[in-house]
Amino acid sequence: MTSPTPPAEPVYADRTFRSPAGIVGGVLLLLLICWIGGDALIRGDGNVPWLALAGMLTAVPLVVAFTLRPVVLANEQRIRIRNPFRTITMPWTEVADLRAGYSSELFTEGGAKYQMWAVPVSLRQRKKAARQQSRRSLDDPYDRTSVHADVRDTKARMAVADRTMADLRELVERAKAGAPASAETAESSVSVRWAYEVIAPAVVGVVLLVVLLAIG
Repeated sequence: MTSPTPPAEPVYADRTFRSPAGIVGGVLLLLLICWIGGDALIRGDGNVPWLALAGMLTAVPLVVAFTLRPVVLANEQRIRIRNPFRTITMPWTEVADLRAGYSSELFTEGGAKYQMWAVPVSLRQRKKAARQQSRRSLDDPYDRTSVHADVRDTKARMAVADRTMADLRELVERAKAGAPASAETAESSVSVRWAYEVIAPAVVGVVLLVVLLAIG
């Protein structure tokens, strides 16, 4: 008689953190580039179509890299940071700290620092959240409602970047608290991959643009 198959470990979907404003801005910039560049390709004379092609080959990958590409993917086991020109993947056990000053940063146990482009820090949002907190403390100077305060409600009053960092810190704490004793044998290295699919066309576009401008 065969023994029953043990239940598989639950698979948790990645939580996605990115900048909606960056996506909207990137789409608008791409439409503008396609409109201007396409018009130059169709109606331009002499070297103008080639210059337009080189300009588009340079600009489009860079716009995509800095607006549409950045994203932070996190689940119960690891975090993946996709920045404009590289992707960093690591388990939570390698994360030492997460900070949001003027930019969102992740520090590893080995002392390395990685910025998270997908989580921009807005000082305006932070000041607005601070004013709301101050106004609420004035409305309730004796903190009479703190006993019944909801953590989710507290997060909702935080700036977007601070709220995202708080969520990521919770994942770090949960992962480290539940890490098994055999975690040392698991994959614990930090993986960094360069985005050659973005870098290569941009470099080709720059070279082509320089050559065209040099030959007149």
